[in-house]
Amino acid sequence: MGRTAARVCPLCEATCGLSVTMSDEHVTRVRGNPDDVFSHGYLCAKGASLGRFDSDPDRLTAPLVRRPDGGFDEVGWAEAFEAVDRGLRATTDRYGRDAVALYMGNPVIHTLALPLYMLVLRERLGTRNIYSSTTLDTMPKSVACGWMYGDPLAFPLPDIDRTHHLLVLGANPAESNGSLWTVADLPGRLKALKARGGRLVVVDPRRTRTADLADEHVALRPGTDALLLLAIVHTLLDEDLATDPGEGFAGFGELAGLVKDFGADEVADACGVPAPTVRRLARDLAAAPTAAVYGRLGTCTTEFGTLTSWLVDVVNIITGNFDRPGGVLFGEAPHATRRPAEPFRTGRLHSRVRGLPEVNGELPTATLADEIETPGEGQVRALVCIAGNLVLAAPQGERLDRALPGLDFMVCVDPYLNETTRHASVILPPPSPLQSPHYDVVLASRSVRRNARFSAPLRDLEPGRPSEAEILARLVLIASGAGPDADPEQVDEQLIDLTLRAACARPGTPLRGREPATLKQQLDGDDALERRLDLMLRLGPAGDLFGARADGLSLSRLKDSPNGIDLGPLRPRRREVVMTASGLVEVCPPAVTADLPRLAARMRDLHDGGLVLVSHRQLKSVNSWSHNIPSLSGGTNRCTLQISEEDARRLGIAAGDQVRVRSRVGEVVVPAEPTDRLRDGVVSLPYGWGHGRKGTRLRHAATEPGVSVNALTDGATVDPLSGTAVFNGVSVRVERVAGTDGAPETGNAP
Repeated sequence: MGRTAARVCPLCEATCGLSVTMSDEHVTRVRGNPDDVFSHGYLCAKGASLGRFDSDPDRLTAPLVRRPDGGFDEVGWAEAFEAVDRGLRATTDRYGRDAVALYMGNPVIHTLALPLYMLVLRERLGTRNIYSSTTLDTMPKSVACGWMYGDPLAFPLPDIDRTHHLLVLGANPAESNGSLWTVADLPGRLKALKARGGRLVVVDPRRTRTADLADEHVALRPGTDALLLLAIVHTLLDEDLATDPGEGFAGFGELAGLVKDFGADEVADACGVPAPTVRRLARDLAAAPTAAVYGRLGTCTTEFGTLTSWLVDVVNIITGNFDRPGGVLFGEAPHATRRPAEPFRTGRLHSRVRGLPEVNGELPTATLADEIETPGEGQVRALVCIAGNLVLAAPQGERLDRALPGLDFMVCVDPYLNETTRHASVILPPPSPLQSPHYDVVLASRSVRRNARFSAPLRDLEPGRPSEAEILARLVLIASGAGPDADPEQVDEQLIDLTLRAACARPGTPLRGREPATLKQQLDGDDALERRLDLMLRLGPAGDLFGARADGLSLSRLKDSPNGIDLGPLRPRRREVVMTASGLVEVCPPAVTADLPRLAARMRDLHDGGLVLVSHRQLKSVNSWSHNIPSLSGGTNRCTLQISEEDARRLGIAAGDQVRVRSRVGEVVVPAEPTDRLRDGVVSLPYGWGHGRKGTRLRHAATEPGVSVNALTDGATVDPLSGTAVFNGVSVRVERVAGTDGAPETGNAP
């Protein structure tokens, strides 16, 4: 007989509540949970396929260790951890700790265990070579927020449920479900915005699903969002529509001088948006009772990503919509979070080969191949890769594909034998998400509404199989020199002890002077990881503080509330968040505005008439690994080059023709898809394709492999303030492959 349980979906940032029915330990049905306090029954195609992710026959169930002949053997867990210990120790003993690199992929933010171990793993590895998907995605926003607010993780979020006007740049939340913005049922919320008389404007070179919902779609030239926003700021100031934010803010008076050369008339040709349209966008924002500006991947992964991210917040500030209901508000996690010890700064170290600055303790992933391939002291010779598919995710992925086999050692924590893990020495597969507890450690702080939800495992672990937490804890212990056999729970126990001692010593709190050991005995949970979560909940802004707050949160209370606990809307809290050296919101931080002359110099080159490439997300895709799920294949989820109908006509390209796309660093051959949904001069490839390579074990994905957009992106081109790779606005040439009859080719061109 089946049983049904509530579960929070771990597949994207929307964190929707699901109702999962199990029979004989198999998922038989997944529906939206109508009682979930956050998503209220919403379900997308990805969430509906959670059971198929769980039962995918290509998911690894045991560790793999590479044989001398290059193949893999399944081994026991003890043998696998011993192999990891030997491999890392051999590298560090011979070359030092900096010879080991750590890479963390996007799934790190989607589980309970991964984010709770990454900081300590970074510390215990003791290497300067830390990389993550952040410098492939969100780092420009972190840099802008770091310089403006002092905390690189203090993201202002559009208050979509109360706003009257939403301006979206370079984002397609109707398909992606939001990013750096945890919003369940975003399509429904966008429709509700319009139903109450609000206005939605989308700025994007593609007419996306989000643009289809909009009152207005502005098709600007890729990579020019900063110019458009500068002209909006210029108009607001020039027409006396801007609001001086006053006390608590510094630098407003500098804006007029900084934007004087970026009026609507001056930027119109470069960004491809008529000057009257630019001025109207500014006036509409100023006239709205409340408004919010939101920019995401298309604004971050450009040559001026940090400038653009800064300008998004500047517009919110000077229209009076910053830290205001209906405008943008800082997120607030219900659990205790780790804040920076000091105000934000960058460049505490630089990459060995290209001299790129560190940000948030990380070096740009765009230079990882340089660090692997370039001999000399400090060369990366071993890699710890956590939940990342670098070959498909990183710029010049084909170069990394060639570089990874040259490593002395590589260990991957990943459920698949994919385009990256096929080069590993050891693969440690985590259990299914349905076998793990779930709480959104990272995404709760980005939620558009405060809430707390915990999901217990729906299925027990197989005998002898370690949890995801144990796998990571053992890696921490190996990195610490404790070896493969040390007790993994000691990692959490030590962190609990440190946290309790600090909490009981902190002046002015209800825990001041209490005995840490006594409080530790009160922690709830089935293992050390859950007890650590209980501690975070109890010490958080909504926590029970070990009885000091009668209605506060604890893990036991969440377990008694399977549909979650609603904690209310976001609230103004600028004074709690800002931690710059001045104590003020820095409207014009010099480290960011110093990049404006570079933009001015490039402005004249941004309308040269050549084709530029942008990437795009697809409704059923979750990066690269969802392509192995048959229910998420087909339909619009296919790998084609979208090209405007006019450009296709000019180049003699018809639908289905094979076309060769060349950039400075590579080329691919892919079927063409002429469309009226793309502005002239722009072509687009979907993200995450390029399967079917020798040595992988993704059988369904190999039937429709597609090509990798990152065979064309150039690792040498980055946003200099954040080190983020430029994925949008890549110059390319496109030509029809002579003699093709429309039959698809596969793979990447050599």
